[in-house]
Amino acid sequence: MAKYLVIVESPAKVKTIKKFLGSNYEVAASNGHVRDFPKSQFGIDVEHDYEPKYITIRGKGDILANLRKEVKKAEKIYLATDPDREGEAISWHLMEALKLSGKKVYRITFNEITKSAVKESLKHAREIDMNLVDAQQARRMLDRMVGYRISPLLWAKVKRGLSAGRVQSVALRIICDREEEINAFIPEEYWSLDASFKLPGEKKLLKAKYYGEGEKKRVLKSEQEVEAVKKDCGKAAFSVTDVKKGERVKKAPLPFTTSTLQQEASKVLNFSTQKTMRLAQQLYEGVDLKENGTVGIITYLRTDSTRVSEEAEVMAKDYITAKYGAEYAGEGTVKKGGQKIQDAHEAIRPTDVARTPLEIKESLSRDQFRLYQLIWKRFMASRMTPARYETTSVKIDGGGHRFTVAASKLAFDGFMSVYTQEDEEKAENNTLAKSIDQSTKLTLDSFDGEQHFTQPPAHYTEASLVRTLEELGIGRPSTYAPTITTILARRYVAKENKNLYVTELGEVVNKMMKEAFPSIVDVNFTANMEALLDGVSEGTVDWKTIVSNFYPDLDEAVKMAEKELEEVKIGDEESDEICENCGRRMVIKYGPHGRFLACPGFPECRNTKPYYEKIGVACPKCGRDIVMKKTQKGRRYYGCIGNPECDFMVWQKPSNEKCPVCGSIMLEKGNKLVCSREGCGFVKEKEVQKD
Repeated sequence: MAKYLVIVESPAKVKTIKKFLGSNYEVAASNGHVRDFPKSQFGIDVEHDYEPKYITIRGKGDILANLRKEVKKAEKIYLATDPDREGEAISWHLMEALKLSGKKVYRITFNEITKSAVKESLKHAREIDMNLVDAQQARRMLDRMVGYRISPLLWAKVKRGLSAGRVQSVALRIICDREEEINAFIPEEYWSLDASFKLPGEKKLLKAKYYGEGEKKRVLKSEQEVEAVKKDCGKAAFSVTDVKKGERVKKAPLPFTTSTLQQEASKVLNFSTQKTMRLAQQLYEGVDLKENGTVGIITYLRTDSTRVSEEAEVMAKDYITAKYGAEYAGEGTVKKGGQKIQDAHEAIRPTDVARTPLEIKESLSRDQFRLYQLIWKRFMASRMTPARYETTSVKIDGGGHRFTVAASKLAFDGFMSVYTQEDEEKAENNTLAKSIDQSTKLTLDSFDGEQHFTQPPAHYTEASLVRTLEELGIGRPSTYAPTITTILARRYVAKENKNLYVTELGEVVNKMMKEAFPSIVDVNFTANMEALLDGVSEGTVDWKTIVSNFYPDLDEAVKMAEKELEEVKIGDEESDEICENCGRRMVIKYGPHGRFLACPGFPECRNTKPYYEKIGVACPKCGRDIVMKKTQKGRRYYGCIGNPECDFMVWQKPSNEKCPVCGSIMLEKGNKLVCSREGCGFVKEKEVQKD
């Protein structure tokens, strides 16, 4: 009969760990959290030192009953929940729920689910770290306070089913701020100018880019400026004034953290943050390999550390030396400075580098294989030597102007033998046709000038939002994916072709949060809160102090908002449309995909139809009304009411003014009007309407 009980979070780990530990051990799963705040009550006793009230989560009664039976049989109990603050808190909740005080209870953690790691963890069993538990309790309580107090306010002022969150509201604000930047952006014209030169005895022309006038760099802003440069250079004699040869080193990348894995999987594999985390969880918990049985093939997936254990360093170095040669085995790139990291963790890496992706491909699903291959290659590259390039830069002068050529040739591939990014590789290998020096005779062959316009900041994608949240110190590795999932599920944000766009509902909620709760949606305030929580986990800050300082201000802001905030009626005003079924004036309702017209006689009359808001501007193609519409995912655009017969459509709001240069319709961008025709570039100040 088993003497020892090991409790893990996930049922997927049970079989794997049982196999490692043998018959003396029983392994059982808690299926994640077992206790939480009650759904129907606030759950925090504000009057009595902010004491939290926890209850058993619905559906977990049977699991706890089974665990109690196992506890009675066991001499020792090992709590083996995940190796982070949340895992520490789950262990503490299990202690409380199973009434384990007085029993022989130990906390064990392992960064990977392999036989050696699990057995080693038993040798380093410890007590529960209450600093980590308190940091998690404080986070959960702050989130509860924001969600429980502000969400009902949003229900009352906007519509039911909305929610506010400490991190999600900041993420929404970041996206809204970017949308405002994009809408207010005015493109500026600029030109690139390339000159092609003939070289003696060479068929291939040498293409050089315009730099400026001698040492002075210059941006060409119009076609007239380009023509003036061409005129100056047309009959001028060109000569090579400088040739510099050098070497450039490209460092190996760092191994993955949660954030960088989510970003790279999005860019390379087109995975959402949620999908990346789901697949990584499967690879961590254990995959059934043909010869080895079930084993975890990557280390713990929620980490912001790039540290690698000594054993893994040695394992990687031996493998690289044997497979690629000693000159490829590097020291590993070190992360400098930056935010405080939870360095108890390692970076995300394979548990055994000898387990190559191709070797275990048949045991993995297609997506598991692609993600594992990405992790394996990135880790191997991070332990390899840098790549080296031979560089050549050439300056060509003539007619008072300078053109430059920059070329590079890969001299030693280093880590790039394992891990390259296609766009980088194309950009890097640009070689000159022959060696050039200052005696080389050049003859101007032709010019190639091209008009460009500056581009607005890019819309956030899931990957770039994760990077921004991490850079600003908002949230932690475990919160990025759930935060993005929540704002998408609430329809505050819509996702189209990877890009995140704010919906009308998102704009309303963000405006209300900024007005009533400026500190909660303040980036610096939220980042500072994360730093305080780090202080709790280190034992330097008292968790109750954070909570007791935060709540009174929140309480006051909520009471003020209840009195002062106006209700935002999204979709209840009357329209000009008459219901053809019963003659009532139809009203504007707000549904999951935006506004629609509905008969107020519901449920007797169930007539509905699409709602289009007229903006008082005629379609330039057919003369009918331009109306505001929404894409299926909630992004706003402006199109002809006669669609599909007329296909006129723009993303910015059209104006009644026409462009004086080309006659095209003008679009509103912030406080400016911009010509809608690409290539025209006419801009004017928007006239301010006087009362």
